[in-house]
Amino acid sequence: QAAAPLHPVAVRCQEVQVVVTVHRDLFGTGRLVRAADLTLGSAACLPVAQSAAESMVTFVAGLHECGSTLQMTPDFLIYKTSLSYKPTPSGNLVIVRTNAAVVPIECHYPRKSNVSSNAVWPTWAPFRSTLSAEERLMFSLRLMNDDWSAERLSNGFQLGESLHLQADVASGDHVPLRLFVDDCVATLSPDRNSSPQYALIDLSGCLVDGRSDDTTSAFISPRMRQETLQFMVDAFKFAGDDRNLIYITCHLKVSPADQAPNPLNKACSFNKASSLWAPVEGTGDICSCCETGNCPLYG
Repeated sequence: QAAAPLHPVAVRCQEVQVVVTVHRDLFGTGRLVRAADLTLGSAACLPVAQSAAESMVTFVAGLHECGSTLQMTPDFLIYKTSLSYKPTPSGNLVIVRTNAAVVPIECHYPRKSNVSSNAVWPTWAPFRSTLSAEERLMFSLRLMNDDWSAERLSNGFQLGESLHLQADVASGDHVPLRLFVDDCVATLSPDRNSSPQYALIDLSGCLVDGRSDDTTSAFISPRMRQETLQFMVDAFKFAGDDRNLIYITCHLKVSPADQAPNPLNKACSFNKASSLWAPVEGTGDICSCCETGNCPLYG
């Protein structure tokens, strides 16, 4: 679909590159954003062209360029990048009149057939055999809507609301696996080691945020399937900081589904009614270390 005020960003996924066309009326208000304030990907690539009427901006980037990332699902190769708009002050150097924005961009390519229209050189291995040999576990962590039926379209929350988080693993041809969330930490920057930081899940699967007096944070039990783990966290902000963007970084892992949960592989919530820790599955004793703090880490 052509870029227009109603749909200001158009994406064409080509064989080896992605073409992104941006209408400078990015917010549909009639106020054109500056082309210099638009970049593509984490590498902040600049546009290659601007229309004669100066209302359109075009980016062209190779699928592996501009800091794009590759995700593999059982059926698709998914190249992910994003269009960023960061307004800079103009005229008056103190204020800006538009919000920053990030538009996620994805290109999906089928895995199960060769996607090149060019002749395959004799030294090439077909994509199918190459990818089969490189099969990996694919983890995901998504914000879900309140009934868990679909991914949440917005990542904005008001204090008092709850975040519904769902972790998944695509196990492919592996033996049946059970997914666990080892730890989750909230920070004000993408660096999980930055300060300040707040642990939501710690100690190899203890949802420590639920131990606080004023929260209802907990894992959802029972699971919908062994490869999925859902949990809720009450919305929060860092005290004394006015920024409204928080990063949550989680470490996900799996164990064989036929292996009983243990103090290293567990999902434990704090039950305020009983004042006890309880596991999503397994015996209650595997959660006792959540209270003492001496759980085994990263075995």
